[in-house]
Amino acid sequence: MTSALRQLAYGTAADMFDEYLKMSEQTSILCLDNFFKCIITLYKEHYMRSPNAYDVQRLYSKHEEKHGFKGMLGSIDCMHWEWKNCPVALKGQYTRGDHKKPTIMLEAVASYDLWIWHAFFGMAGSNNDINVLNQSYVFDKLKKGTSPLAQFEVNGNQYTKGYYLADGIYPDWATLVKGFASPTDDPRIKFTRFQASARKDVERTFEVLQGRFHILRLAARIMSVNKMRRVMDCCIILHNMILEDQGFALSDWEEEFITEDMENRPERIPNRGRDQDVIIREIRDRMVHDQLTDDLVEHIWNLPSAFRTMNG
Repeated sequence: MTSALRQLAYGTAADMFDEYLKMSEQTSILCLDNFFKCIITLYKEHYMRSPNAYDVQRLYSKHEEKHGFKGMLGSIDCMHWEWKNCPVALKGQYTRGDHKKPTIMLEAVASYDLWIWHAFFGMAGSNNDINVLNQSYVFDKLKKGTSPLAQFEVNGNQYTKGYYLADGIYPDWATLVKGFASPTDDPRIKFTRFQASARKDVERTFEVLQGRFHILRLAARIMSVNKMRRVMDCCIILHNMILEDQGFALSDWEEEFITEDMENRPERIPNRGRDQDVIIREIRDRMVHDQLTDDLVEHIWNLPSAFRTMNG
């Protein structure tokens, strides 16, 4: 474990601590991979879970309190991890024009407390954020009707699906809220400023994740996509575990969820049995996106002037 944690934290070569720990390079590599497998097997179900009904309501409440956005589940963005030892046969699949070396992208959703609620990593191809979004499973539970009820009201209008804050490259979907590229009036300028500030949650999360685990900041020396995926999952699990241990995580989820009366649990979205094509069209509805954005612009504009001072 000492060898594995040192490799994760410092991103060092497997043979750097051979004299100190009396372990060969091959033994250190095997220990590291087995450490990943154990952490994922034991803790993935809890520390990489999707938000349940209570998480959704707490996320709504905290994001409105911190950022002023009603119905906000978190922020979504992508991060590149350079792949130093990418096999020659795979280099064309993982190289983009704006990156000189092969990289693999991580798509993540993070909340205000830097907890990572969704992670999608390892897709082959020369991708951008839109390609990764189209292939990821971030909206799978919504499509299948197994996601928790997430109703909220903004500016007098009711909405049934929470949303993520995203940057300008993302599409105009009902579940994504973006800032304006060239805002022309004061309400839109204020909204764009608030949106950019709130969206930094996920960017700060990437920085904290790489700061804690330098193996993600340095170019990967691994030669297998599956092993790289295990590294990423393990680092995310440990990151969320650290947040919980330090008291920065959202809440005491497990105890509250288990002790709550089953009959009082919020219902799930009634999508079961519906045509998934209809649900996908609802998720990607541009008219709802425009209406939601207009309502949020009005809501943010009407916030008291002291809001940003009160919330740091």
